[in-house]
Amino acid sequence: MSHVWGAFLRGINLGNRRMKMADLKQCLEAAGFAEVKTIAASGNARISASGAEDTIKPKLEKAIETRFGFPVGVVLRARDELEAMLDDHPFGMLDRKADFTRHVLMFDQPLPEGIGLESLPGNTEILRIDPREIYIAAYRQPNGRYTEHVEEVLKPLYDRIGTSDLDTMRNWNTIEKILK
Repeated sequence: MSHVWGAFLRGINLGNRRMKMADLKQCLEAAGFAEVKTIAASGNARISASGAEDTIKPKLEKAIETRFGFPVGVVLRARDELEAMLDDHPFGMLDRKADFTRHVLMFDQPLPEGIGLESLPGNTEILRIDPREIYIAAYRQPNGRYTEHVEEVLKPLYDRIGTSDLDTMRNWNTIEKILK
């Protein structure tokens, strides 16, 4: 039985790690994934596939590396996980008049118990930490940027887990579009 998945590729379209979404779509279809749809140009795809996350993820990563010539980590979320994120996000508590962007940092593995991160109020705010997601509001700064202090806020987490190779951050608008 086939299930719908959101596949979020890490670190593409930066430097020499370029790929067109039409090429990604063809790659995933050639690898046997069905109902492939790409969302935005930052490596997001909705696919239909049979099997569990631990069999689909390596198949995706192998197909992408074979086609594009460089390794790409993939963070997967099943349809029910994505629907739960959409139904129970913390962004509704924010002042709608404020100038901010909404983001979710998704991890491949569960986060360590008891992770606490300090927000920078009015700059980068950690709204909630779930077992495999961190919800972030990033406010517009005087230089016009929104997310330039995210790394500073997340540094204690990466100091504890030792790497940022198991995660990917997405604008919330992308999450809202992935199942449509």
